[in-house]
Amino acid sequence: MQKSVRYNEGHALYLAFLARKEGTKRGFLSKKAAEASRWHEKWFALYQNVLFYFEGEQSSRPAGMYLLEGCSCERALAPPRAGAGPGGARDALDKQYYFTVLFGHEGQKPLELRCEEEQDGKEWMEAIHQASYADILIEREVLMQKYIHLVQIVETEKIAANQLRHQLEDQDTEIERLKSEIVALNKTKERMRPYQSNPEDEDPDIKKIKKVQSFMRGWLCRRKWKTIVQDYICSPHAESMRKRNQIVFTMVEAESEYVHQLYVLVNGFLRPLRMAASSKKPPISHDDVSSIFLNSETIMFLHEIFHQGLKARIANWPTLILADLFDILLPMLNIYQEFVRNHQYSLQVLANCKQNRDFDKLLKQYEANPACEGRMLETFLTYPMFQIPRYIITLHELLAHTPHEHVERKSLEFAKSKLEELSRVMHDEVSDTENIRKNLAIERMIVEGCDILLDTSQTFIRQGSLIQVPSVEKGKLSKVRLGSLSLKKEGERQCFLFTKHFLICTRSSGGKLHLLKTGGVLSLIECTLIEEPDASDDDSKGSGQVFGHLDFKIAVEPPDAAPFTVVLLAPSRQEKAAWTSDISQCVDNIRCNGLMTIVFEENSKVTVPHMIKSDARLHKDDTDICFSKTLNSCKVPQIRYASVERLLERLTDLRFLSIDFLNTFLHTYRIFTTADMVLAKLSDIYKRPFTSIPVRSLELFFATSQNNRGEHLVDGKSPRLCRKFSSPPPLAVSRTSSPVRARKLSLTSPLNSRVGALDLTTAPASSSPTTTHSPASSPPPHPGKVPLDLSRSLSSPEQSPGSVEEHVDNPRVDLCNKLKRSIQRGFNNTDRICDKEFIIRRSATNRVLNVLRHWVSKHAQDFELNNELKMNVLNLLEEVLRDPDLLPQERKATANILRALSQDDQDDIHLKLEDIIQLADYPKAECFETLSAMELAEQITLLDHIVFRSIPYEEFLGQGWMKPDKNERTPYIMKTSQHFNDMSNLVASQIMNYADVSSRANAIEKWVAVADICRCLHNYNGVLEITSALNRSAIYRLKKTWAKVSKQTKALMDKLQKTVSSEGRFKNLRESLKNCNPPAVPYLGMYLTDLAFIEEGTPNFTEEGLVNFSKMRMISHIVREIRQFQQTSYRIEHQPKVTQYLLDKALIIDEDTLYELSLKIEPRLSA
Repeated sequence: MQKSVRYNEGHALYLAFLARKEGTKRGFLSKKAAEASRWHEKWFALYQNVLFYFEGEQSSRPAGMYLLEGCSCERALAPPRAGAGPGGARDALDKQYYFTVLFGHEGQKPLELRCEEEQDGKEWMEAIHQASYADILIEREVLMQKYIHLVQIVETEKIAANQLRHQLEDQDTEIERLKSEIVALNKTKERMRPYQSNPEDEDPDIKKIKKVQSFMRGWLCRRKWKTIVQDYICSPHAESMRKRNQIVFTMVEAESEYVHQLYVLVNGFLRPLRMAASSKKPPISHDDVSSIFLNSETIMFLHEIFHQGLKARIANWPTLILADLFDILLPMLNIYQEFVRNHQYSLQVLANCKQNRDFDKLLKQYEANPACEGRMLETFLTYPMFQIPRYIITLHELLAHTPHEHVERKSLEFAKSKLEELSRVMHDEVSDTENIRKNLAIERMIVEGCDILLDTSQTFIRQGSLIQVPSVEKGKLSKVRLGSLSLKKEGERQCFLFTKHFLICTRSSGGKLHLLKTGGVLSLIECTLIEEPDASDDDSKGSGQVFGHLDFKIAVEPPDAAPFTVVLLAPSRQEKAAWTSDISQCVDNIRCNGLMTIVFEENSKVTVPHMIKSDARLHKDDTDICFSKTLNSCKVPQIRYASVERLLERLTDLRFLSIDFLNTFLHTYRIFTTADMVLAKLSDIYKRPFTSIPVRSLELFFATSQNNRGEHLVDGKSPRLCRKFSSPPPLAVSRTSSPVRARKLSLTSPLNSRVGALDLTTAPASSSPTTTHSPASSPPPHPGKVPLDLSRSLSSPEQSPGSVEEHVDNPRVDLCNKLKRSIQRGFNNTDRICDKEFIIRRSATNRVLNVLRHWVSKHAQDFELNNELKMNVLNLLEEVLRDPDLLPQERKATANILRALSQDDQDDIHLKLEDIIQLADYPKAECFETLSAMELAEQITLLDHIVFRSIPYEEFLGQGWMKPDKNERTPYIMKTSQHFNDMSNLVASQIMNYADVSSRANAIEKWVAVADICRCLHNYNGVLEITSALNRSAIYRLKKTWAKVSKQTKALMDKLQKTVSSEGRFKNLRESLKNCNPPAVPYLGMYLTDLAFIEEGTPNFTEEGLVNFSKMRMISHIVREIRQFQQTSYRIEHQPKVTQYLLDKALIIDEDTLYELSLKIEPRLSA
């Protein structure tokens, strides 16, 4: 043992025990004894700065210990063996490794050790060196020298200060001496003046008056200065400066958080994955790492420098000059362009890499790091996408509180303009991020993966639960019952609709999704939607009776497999209408991309893409429109700003119709136009369809082939004799009025490649839907050039031969008969023009019906509140029905819209809150103790969803809930808010009703259990109702009550609070909503906050008076998400005894009474 060291034996034994188990270095060493020639083998263990040695490896009590702090360890020469020469010494040195530990204590003998292997000896020396804290002691010496140097500097400064103080005192003395001399000289001068020798001038009263005047002048000056300062403190300028400083402080905090996020991204994901890519079995390649993270490390370095500059400016407060920092930052922000440009590809590469199990497992380990706070890698990769807009908002707020004469006003305006210019380039990628994240979230939920979701052009439309009816033989459908438990349980499917595909999945017990092996991924271009059963079809008729007209079919005709039909059941007619409307719109959207494509291909240069490309109004900015670089689902640039006329023009353009544009327009049109104007435009397009195609496109449409030198060539010998039509309207003629909304036209007819020029002045007149075209004369037939079969297009698979004769009066059959006769004798120019005009008129009719169908099925409130609009739509539809050229399927679609619009009772089977309140007269009221947590949670969820779905989407426009007349403008939002407060008050009141501590603790545990069941039911609004009640001051302060609550309940409550926390703009709640399937009840305040942010941040109209359609698109995105949760209802049975308790306002105690009761139950502790 070392001498002069006090130690506690028990503590030493404990340290020896730790050294044996967790020692830095352990092993056998030979220790030189007091005798110079004897060595004893001991088992040594090093722990921190203490070296223990034991008699053997199994010994529990140490034989000794050494304190290594301040010691040094060095290599020692091996002593030669006794009786051996130099050769013997060399052999001993080769076999043994000797080293010596020298202690800093006086009188302490050095410790001589040896080991068998040189490598082991070096490791022991290195470990002892680290345990000696030699580096720390050296650093301490260096710091001590610096400290002594600083002390010397301080002493020097003190001496210098004393010298200066003495000099100042000497100068003050000199000044007083000079003053006394001046006074003496003045007195001498006064005595020399004879006129001032009158003693009355030196009257003491006058001197007193002068003193009083001097005092009053000083007091008035001080008071005036105080008033000036107070006025400035209360002035708008001072208030503006205070707000400006607060904005700067907030910006510094936001920048600090952003730098921390980039630090976690780089050090928590990028660098570890780079190391993993360099391993022997890399789970990811270096190229993939570079593709995922892009230049995020460079962005981090840039913002670390900017953050340091901001902190340095804060140190100079209150002088905050930031413009020069932005001048330095602006040229380097171009690195964001690379990140934003490749962000979509980055997410795609990440999704592909996650299919590797090793990489996915490794990534989950990184995401479990506490620094990530439960966020995924995709979240961190998205943060840089929003940094530039955040800078723009900050500069906008700074400029709002910066006076025009401020020194950095112009510099800040220049920085803002540059950032806005950069943001315009990045705007498109930022707007697509949310859609991509949604697609990737769904792709991760599917076990088999789904490659189509990696396509950036796939836009998510809706999701929900539908029941798939198994395929049965015709006539046996009645054996399947909608109420069958096996059908509901086994046939339930999770369905996802995208712009191009329809996914059908099953859900496993673990929550994962599995695509159906057959029909799991349906390409909408191969699908035909069948909405209503046909009266003549016994199978369809039987299904309508069995399923209550809740079923619809999707007929699929894959090119490489046999056709099949998928039958799906919706929970209600409202959901069926929503599903069928969206599916049909997606199908029409896909086929509208090819509208008249082949019709325009008679000349090789006349194609729809060429028409769109040649139409500068679709992609070039003008005074009344401005485009972004993002393409919509029709591959046409999205509109950023536009006049109302241009928006209506886009709505009725027959060449394409984007579903995202249609949804945005119908959700937000009331902000910038009226329903009457929209209907007038639709009516005009129906009556004059040629006005919906630009003049340049019509010229290309009816232009003569450039290869044809003659204007009218009747020779039908052309290499392009076949023309295939593919357009949205169902142009196949069937034997009966089939309800199948077949949106394919497979009518192939031989046409000449020469078409006469069109006089555009007569186009509207010739395009009237009631115009009858008579067959014109035709040239001699060319049978050898007509490889065409009309049987496929003129009959359906279920038709019998000769079915066409039964519809001779049908105008479309008459047209087909014309085509058939023309095939035998060839076509002339008049026939071709008439056929094209017929296609355009049918396309115009189909466009009007599609928009009206979408409008009526999804926005029925517009017609319920405006009877005049409803009557105008009915008149237009009746006019459409009188069209002699109307196709059977168009006639059926028109009748369906008329039926839906004329029905006063929409057969809504959903409960309403007013009905529940009327049913609340239950014979006996239930109490809280007799109700189970499951019953409470289910009925709370049912009530919350009833109140939530009753909100019409019009109330989400214009921030009506923040206006003084909010109760009149947004009554249902106010009712939802009141219901939230009532439920929260009920929870708090029920807990406070108990007098004893144990009962209150049991009530808290029961309500937490109810909140957890609400979470499982996806009722996050109910979770927040209960947690907010438990966090009220009246309940939160009850320490004795909370002490009785179990630890499991407290942990569960922490988990629930974290889920619905408002931190990070409800990031956890948003993630939960993205990963859950409807039905669900979100927290309405989250969406209202988003809408308020959009409304306050961007105006509805630009300075030029154009509609800010980008803002409309953002509002529509939020409203669509809200309506998605509104449309999917819970399958929960209403229990009046529970809802009577939940809606009983007599049980609610007001806030002040609650707090008084809380103080009475547990009084405040005296200080």
